[in-house]
Amino acid sequence: MPDPVYSHLDPELGPPEVDPRSIHAFWHGFPSPLVRWHFHHEFELHLIVASEGKVFVGDHVGEFSPGHLVLMGPRLPHNWISQTQAGDTVEMRDGVIQFRENLVQSMAAFAPELKRVLPMLDRARHGIEFRDSLCAEAVKWFEDLISSDGLRRIGLLFEILERLSREREYRTLSTAPLSSGRNIALVSKLERAMNHIKEHHDSSMKMDSVAELIGMSNSSFSHYFTKSTGGSFTQFLNNVRITHACELLSTTESQITDICYTVGFNNVANFNRRFRMIKGMTPREYRKRILVGHC
Repeated sequence: MPDPVYSHLDPELGPPEVDPRSIHAFWHGFPSPLVRWHFHHEFELHLIVASEGKVFVGDHVGEFSPGHLVLMGPRLPHNWISQTQAGDTVEMRDGVIQFRENLVQSMAAFAPELKRVLPMLDRARHGIEFRDSLCAEAVKWFEDLISSDGLRRIGLLFEILERLSREREYRTLSTAPLSSGRNIALVSKLERAMNHIKEHHDSSMKMDSVAELIGMSNSSFSHYFTKSTGGSFTQFLNNVRITHACELLSTTESQITDICYTVGFNNVANFNRRFRMIKGMTPREYRKRILVGHC
């Protein structure tokens, strides 16, 4: 299966919402105009029910498959890109539930029972990935909420959030919440840089060239990138490269040395060292675990 091609896109911020409803819910397929690198002011619960590919949430780069369930906070850039053959379509891939940023918090001031979910919503500013085994249950949530309206829709949302707040099997994704709300122009520059890294991670890349690309000095770019993502430029670049390497290790029979150079490293020892640092094992060990189904 060919690697997906990532075209350049700054993160998009949609126009002010004109629909008066506080909760929006829908299914959509792939490709779709909705599949793009973007952020918005609402919380979003996102469920994948078909296809596999790469997921980008803030500075997190990972893989997804059916059952992938993520809760994201406001202004956290995200995108899911399916790995499909050219011309292929997926009729229904995503379930989306979006709700206003202050909906739960404002109501919790008068209904203290809602305060139980507030810590989870705070964690969602990093993106929360829940266990895949919730998928069957989650599909029913989405079906019920999408087909509902009015007060019933609000009640169903609260039931879903309460259920998720009791989950103990989850992980946060982005190392730091991106401060998109405070300065849209700066965030657009940051996301243009991150998008450039994702597109060109397989080539020689220096921080100064990326800083120049987005019109920032090295020191300003380094400071803002680290402050916004919680990690350095080099850490993010290595994470993207290692994620690509994991994909090649699990889907091809390419030699590890060839994979090293394909994903952008120019030194096998450095590749092995970075791989172990990020994945906790060597590339060879990772491939063996994939073959026996332990990864």
